[in-house]
Amino acid sequence: MRIGLGVTALLLAAGTANAAVKQSAPEGFIVEHRLSIAAPPAQAWAALGQPGKWWPKEHTWSGDAANLSMDLALGGCFCERWKDGGAEHGRVVMFKREQLLRLNAALGPMQDMAVSGVLSIAIAAKDEGSEAVVTYRVSGTPAHAFDKMATVVDQVIGLQFGGWASYAASAAPAGKADKAGKAAKGDKGEKGGKGEKGEK
Repeated sequence: MRIGLGVTALLLAAGTANAAVKQSAPEGFIVEHRLSIAAPPAQAWAALGQPGKWWPKEHTWSGDAANLSMDLALGGCFCERWKDGGAEHGRVVMFKREQLLRLNAALGPMQDMAVSGVLSIAIAAKDEGSEAVVTYRVSGTPAHAFDKMATVVDQVIGLQFGGWASYAASAAPAGKADKAGKAAKGDKGEKGGKGEKGEK
């Protein structure tokens, strides 16, 4: 019940256009979420690389989302590291900056089920923001009974990436904080330089 309420709240905040179990069978499933994000693709992409800010702690191994990191590069690890332990949630197999991130990812308890999972996040500019399509494909054997799990996984994916969409919309534009910091340092440096010359 808590998961259902959390999913609903986040999907409404993110402006989800569509969420569905596209395919379901004992040997596998496909779920898809379409998200409207009130941020341009560059900002949505930057937020994607900060899972510690938006991934729910209830879906971590350590219980602390701050232990998460995501390297948005080929072979990059979506990893969780904590004292005396760690876990790989996924590995980047394809990316197009600000457009597509695809990972091999058997998420959560599926890591121990010897199944194949592919998570794709496609981002495109739309109006003044972005539209994202999150697709999760999982395949195994009929013994996995995935047709009984698909709806729950669909809700969890909605919770996780609804959090991303909400965070992306609220985060500072990519690079803005860095530019401001560099400008401030530059001003101090120039003033300091003039002062040193004056003293000499």
